Amino acid sequence: MSNQVYNPGSDGAKMKFADAMSYGDYLHLDGILNQQHPLSSAHDEMLFIVQHQASELWMKLAIHEMAGARKALRAGDTPNMFKMLARVSRIFEQLNNAWDVLRTMTPADYTKFREALGASSGFQSYQYRQIEYILGNRNPSMLGPHEHVPDVHRMLSEELDRPSFYDEVIAYLYRELDGPDAKVPAPQLRTPHAPIPEVQARWKIVYEDVERHWTLYELAEKLVDLEDYFRRWRFNHVTTVERIIGFKRGTGGTAGVAYLQKMLSVELFPEIWHLRGEL
Repeated sequence: MSNQVYNPGSDGAKMKFADAMSYGDYLHLDGILNQQHPLSSAHDEMLFIVQHQASELWMKLAIHEMAGARKALRAGDTPNMFKMLARVSRIFEQLNNAWDVLRTMTPADYTKFREALGASSGFQSYQYRQIEYILGNRNPSMLGPHEHVPDVHRMLSEELDRPSFYDEVIAYLYRELDGPDAKVPAPQLRTPHAPIPEVQARWKIVYEDVERHWTLYELAEKLVDLEDYFRRWRFNHVTTVERIIGFKRGTGGTAGVAYLQKMLSVELFPEIWHLRGEL
C-alpha cells in the first residue's frame, strides 16, 4: 500500500492508510473478486457465475445461523434462537430476490455457454445439502455427488448422524409440555423427517392455547416462516430453470425441471403445517 494521506473534511483531520487495515483488507476482496473465471466469451456467463457464488455466500451465513440456533436451543437460549431463525428467513428472502436478476438471462443467452458448464450442477452444492440435512430433509443417497471430496463427504455424513434442528425442536416441545422426563421420539437421522401423529397432537395443544404456550407457538411460527421462504426459493428455482431451458435435462444429469418440481412437495416441518386443517 502507498503511504497516502487522506483528508476527510474541512476540519483538517488526516488519516494515514500506510499501516492501517483497509476495507478491502478486512473483506479479502482481492481473493473474492478474482474468483470469477468465465469459460466462454458469452457476456451472460459472468452473471451466472456471480449469481451462484453470491448464493453460496448467503448459504454459508444461513448454515452459520442455523448451527447457532441449534446450539442456542440446546442451551435454552430461546431469545437468541428466535433472532437467528428470523435472520435465516431473511437470508432466503435475499436468495429469492437473486432469481429476479438471473431471470434477465434468456434461453439464447444461456445456450452460448451452457456446454462450458460440463457436468456441474446446482444439485452438487454441498452447502445446500447441508442446509437440508440440518433442517431435517435427510436423503443419504445425496451424499453420492460429494464422494470425490472426502472432507465434504465426511462433514455431511456427520450431520446425518446428529439430530437435526427439527429433532431438537421436537425434543424441546415434549419437555415443555410433558416435563423433563418426557418420552421423546427418537431422532430421524439418516432419513427424511416423516410426520409423527403424536408430535402433531402436541403442536395442536400449543395452537389451541397460545397464551399459555406462547414460546412454543412463537417457535412454530418462526419455523413456518422459514419454510415459507425456503419453499418460495425452490419454486423460484423451478420457474427460472423452466424459463431458461424448458424441460431439457439438467447439466448434472438430473431430470431438470421435473426433478426440481418433485422437490416442491418436500415438507420440512410437516406436523406444524398439517395441524392447520384441524384448528
